[in-house]
Amino acid sequence: MIAVSTSKLAEQLRERIRRDGPITFREWMSAALYDPVNGYYCRVDRNKWGREGDYRTSPERSSLFGATLARYIVKLYEESAQPSPLTITESGGGDGSFAVALLETLQLYFPGVLAATRYVIDEISPNSQSQALKRLGAFADRVSFESVGNVQIDFGIVFSNELLDAFPVHRVKMEAGQLREFYVNVSAGGEFEWLLAAPSTKSLAEYFEKCGVELGEGQVAEVNLEIEPWLKRVAGNLRSGYVITVDYGAEAAELYPSSADDPRYFGTLRSFQRHQIIDDVLSGPGEQDLTTSVNWSFVRDVGEQLGFEVFEFERQDKFLLAAGLLEQLEVKTKRQEGEAENLRLSNAALEMILPTRMGAHFQVLVQKKQKPDREGGL
Repeated sequence: MIAVSTSKLAEQLRERIRRDGPITFREWMSAALYDPVNGYYCRVDRNKWGREGDYRTSPERSSLFGATLARYIVKLYEESAQPSPLTITESGGGDGSFAVALLETLQLYFPGVLAATRYVIDEISPNSQSQALKRLGAFADRVSFESVGNVQIDFGIVFSNELLDAFPVHRVKMEAGQLREFYVNVSAGGEFEWLLAAPSTKSLAEYFEKCGVELGEGQVAEVNLEIEPWLKRVAGNLRSGYVITVDYGAEAAELYPSSADDPRYFGTLRSFQRHQIIDDVLSGPGEQDLTTSVNWSFVRDVGEQLGFEVFEFERQDKFLLAAGLLEQLEVKTKRQEGEAENLRLSNAALEMILPTRMGAHFQVLVQKKQKPDREGGL
């Protein structure tokens, strides 16, 4: 027998559905992850990161990740004739692990770049902001918390790690030749259940047309419409610079395969709790992480429409090697005291660069925006 979730958020969602009718999965996922009080990312009573949490991202695994990206950002800055100031905006900054590693690297090895840097963290969770603020006390004079849509950047870097995969998505299915959308309803017993109905917006069919994708009979897919407005906010305030996006995904043709033998034929929606995949994604709103793979073809196409060009697109392990991870490992190892810490650093490096480990499943997209030479032209 399936246990019925009794959390506050689950009760709120049940009440809403019983009152107003079924809601799209996109609405359900948005509440499950981002409800201001009880959403997964906003709760103050849950440890989401590290061994005791539900997942571990690269910045939480090792400071090597942030340190290597610091070297890469310095290179971009120097190749851009070192404009001043340099604004680094991190979207989805979490607990500040990445920011600390990056700023400490600038402080130790690139003090001139640090002097020109202001660091902005775009993080919706007050609890995460509080944790980041404690970690970043030494850099309080150059760190602020603002939405990326409110930051005017003459030259800068907008960075995100595992952000796009956590945007709320619509979920659809091709049934009898018609595109149908998944809604969430409540059964007589109080469990959340799926309901297929007409699409809530014509944007879903338009999305597949833009991507050149035709879904097969019975095929299930997720549609991340939040990527476009997010990139529009970034493009609107970034006069020149780079957008560095780290996430896991695939090209449209791979993400929406034509063969039912490919697991992605039935979508990529996943739910995690305590580092384990949860089969029932509707079982615990606010209790577990929800994620889907990113359509990189769509991200690039939207970026090009907004004036970005693809500067680099590479698998994360290859990107980090080219960006100097092994050199950074050598530098950090020489500064450490004790074999235990050196072993930890080495293991973290292997996790990020070996083709059989985590790093091989992520990609890094770097998009560049040139500063206009004059109003109305490039």
